[in-house]
Amino acid sequence: MRRDTFLKSLAALAAAGALPLPALANANLKMMIPANPGGGWDTTGRALGKALQDAGAAASVQFDNKGGAAGAIGLAQFVNASKGDPNALMVMGAVMIGGIITGKPPVSLTAATPVARLTSEYNVFVVPADSPFKSMKDVVEAMKKDMGSVKWGGGSRGSTEHIAAAMLARATGLDAAKINYVPFRGGGEATAAILGGNVSVGGSGYSEFQQYIESGKMRPIGVTSAARLKNAPSVPTMKEQGFDVEIGNWRGVYAAPGITPDQRKALTAMVQKAVKSKAWAEAMARNGWTDAWLAGPAFDEFVEREFASLRATMVKAGMV
Repeated sequence: MRRDTFLKSLAALAAAGALPLPALANANLKMMIPANPGGGWDTTGRALGKALQDAGAAASVQFDNKGGAAGAIGLAQFVNASKGDPNALMVMGAVMIGGIITGKPPVSLTAATPVARLTSEYNVFVVPADSPFKSMKDVVEAMKKDMGSVKWGGGSRGSTEHIAAAMLARATGLDAAKINYVPFRGGGEATAAILGGNVSVGGSGYSEFQQYIESGKMRPIGVTSAARLKNAPSVPTMKEQGFDVEIGNWRGVYAAPGITPDQRKALTAMVQKAVKSKAWAEAMARNGWTDAWLAGPAFDEFVEREFASLRATMVKAGMV
């Protein structure tokens, strides 16, 4: 095809709307993961990056892990260094909102640009294989005797597993403020602490503990869902064991502050293309994630409601 004919065809396609996002295949994206390697945000971010490339929505994805303070440290770096950058994304979710409520960092999530909610899952609580605790009732009995004797391990303060532990204390008449909770900057650190017996009980998404549960190195004693998980039908819910604790965890993605509405639409379309890919479907199945796609104004409104809902839950649990 002659060059002038090709250019005319390209222009015609663009005018017809066939090329609404001409930079898709050439985008070199930067993905902020506001946690250390090994946890849910890290797994989600890297799975999304692979899906973006496999779907042809991005040429490359560069990852930057920056853990701490429920994602607030990574959020601050992302907001300050990526302003106006249409090729920057950041993984976030319920944990970050909880951390912002408890930690009140100087940089708010409202400084960044919402793109989409991706997945949801529930937390599972586990103990080391040689733990004397066989059920959540055993844990509660130990807490009633000595709150400090039970050391909880999980994500940053304000994470969904931290909230669930506080809800458990509240539901059993204990002082949630006295929970011995040890926050970790990433799932890898938390897992090591559980396996090493450095914490009594650990909490996170089932996918993060699955290999250790299946190998017998960890024993699950409760899940925060309303019904038993399909990929873990043998694990009883907290409610089954008599404790009014139900809380979910969702993860999403934000863009940099200061981008234009068209750039936001382009990034949203890229992410949507990625989550329709085979690579993403495989990651969803492998990790036991539930699809929770939500974008545009509906996602904006969801985040606002989530702030209010989590704050109310944390106030009731005595966390703030």
